[in-house]
Amino acid sequence: MHYQGGSYTAMGNGGSDPMERLAKLASESAVVIFSVSSCCMCHAVKRLFCGMGVNPAVYELDQDPRGEEMERALTRLLGNSQAVPVVFIGGKLIGSMDRVMASHINGTLVPLLKEAGALWL
Repeated sequence: MHYQGGSYTAMGNGGSDPMERLAKLASESAVVIFSVSSCCMCHAVKRLFCGMGVNPAVYELDQDPRGEEMERALTRLLGNSQAVPVVFIGGKLIGSMDRVMASHINGTLVPLLKEAGALWL
């Protein structure tokens, strides 16, 4: 499922290869979060962006028929066992919660968001 501006919609096909599909979805919005609806870290990263005034596109993998294969592709992409949350900004992979928080703390997150057009201030 895809969350944009207060509603969820189906993700669509976007190609048969999960990596291609991830790349396509990741490039369609300034900020994209791949999430699982029951994940507390996913909820925390969504709240972080919303609290900053960013409206991320959120893909809930547990609500998508092909979510498991996309989650496996994200795990391969990150090279670790925890696949979600995964954040893309401006179509570029930022990483999971630890990378997002490190960027936020060291002051590089806001410039990335501005560059991607997700923040105006």
